[in-house]
Amino acid sequence: MPTRVRHPKLWVSMGIAVGLIAAAFFVTALFVPPAPPKKVLIAAAGEGTPYYRLAQQYQRYFAQNGVSLEIRQTFASSENLQLLTDAKSGVDIGFLQGGLATSKDAPELMSMGRVAYEPVWVFYRGSESIDRLSQLQGKRILVGPEGSGTQQLATRLLAASGVTPDTATLIPMHLPLYIEAFEKGQADAGFLVLAPDAQTIARLFNTTGVRLMSFAQADGYSQRFPFLSRLDLKQGVVDFGKNIPSDDTALVATKTGLIVKESLHPAITSLLAEAVLVVHTRPQFDANGEAKLFQTVGEFPIAADPEFPLADDARRVYKSGPSFLQRYLPFWLASFLERMTIMLVPVIGLLIPAMRFAPSIYPWLVRRRIFRWYRELRKVEAGLGKRATSEQLTQKMSDLDHIDEGIRTAQIPQNFSDQLYQLRSHIDVVRRRLTVRKRLGG
Repeated sequence: MPTRVRHPKLWVSMGIAVGLIAAAFFVTALFVPPAPPKKVLIAAAGEGTPYYRLAQQYQRYFAQNGVSLEIRQTFASSENLQLLTDAKSGVDIGFLQGGLATSKDAPELMSMGRVAYEPVWVFYRGSESIDRLSQLQGKRILVGPEGSGTQQLATRLLAASGVTPDTATLIPMHLPLYIEAFEKGQADAGFLVLAPDAQTIARLFNTTGVRLMSFAQADGYSQRFPFLSRLDLKQGVVDFGKNIPSDDTALVATKTGLIVKESLHPAITSLLAEAVLVVHTRPQFDANGEAKLFQTVGEFPIAADPEFPLADDARRVYKSGPSFLQRYLPFWLASFLERMTIMLVPVIGLLIPAMRFAPSIYPWLVRRRIFRWYRELRKVEAGLGKRATSEQLTQKMSDLDHIDEGIRTAQIPQNFSDQLYQLRSHIDVVRRRLTVRKRLGG
């Protein structure tokens, strides 16, 4: 027997174990998301708008984590919705005015929560005090540009109060023309859905003969329309010197939703949730260092969304903060390790039983080879009890020598030597029987 013995059966056993692990890697890889993209597109409104300023703050946080957040300027929320529902637009994130759509309209969209208030401002002209939308029957009302979120919301609220195109004149008009329409007497009232610091709001507050409506039914609107909230504009808060507004004013407001496509990479969703937390949990001040209206630290993000389901990754981050790896490692490294962890879990699950199973395969393969020689030996031994010709006995002896030679050249591990020598002793028994038969002449 050769002094240097190799173990091909051992390699076969290891190959089976490695094959199982490789198969586990392959199957798991089918369910592991690819690496997160390095560039993401967010749809915001025009430069200088609240949407755009929020997007810029998210953009800075993304840049700190090695991801480029590009801002797409849009006309309004309605265009953002169109881009988000267009699979070819490349836009995965966008701001959406409350009341514009729900998951029934766009089931492929998810929410990151609500991130800001957008008050519904109703300005009007005339000496009559107006505090209910039903009082606008018979008047000329500006309802925002055609197809805009403002127009959709205005007509919806008016219709709920009995004001329709049959009972009033609804005028679609772009924002820059609002003030001119009031000044020229072309409109009696107008709806605006804008942030409190918008220039148009400031100008209307200072336009002679134009007054801000206080919603006497604000609580009712917020109860009937879940995407609305009541806000109170306190006396004089806009301008203490001019006492604007002259009385406490009740408003209703939509809550801006930060909406993402369901297909957005989970790591990017988590990163966006982190950005939202960072941006909205710090104080917001205007250019004069004063607190912005309706901006309370910690109020946003609001995780409860009445129109779209909250993304699971956003819910996790809002509840527990960033994952353990993302707290202490750069974004890309943390994302890579998290993906590898997902792949290793099933592999480890297979590796442990494979390590226990592989050693049993090896001796089984060796014994199987020994048993194969035993089968050959039994074929040679078969028929020895019957009369045989000299040629048949010679052939059996040749077959026996062939088996013996195969065993001598076989690479059998030393720990199986007892079984090997036992086999050889059995071969000798059969050889002696053959020799006796030949001597006796069959």
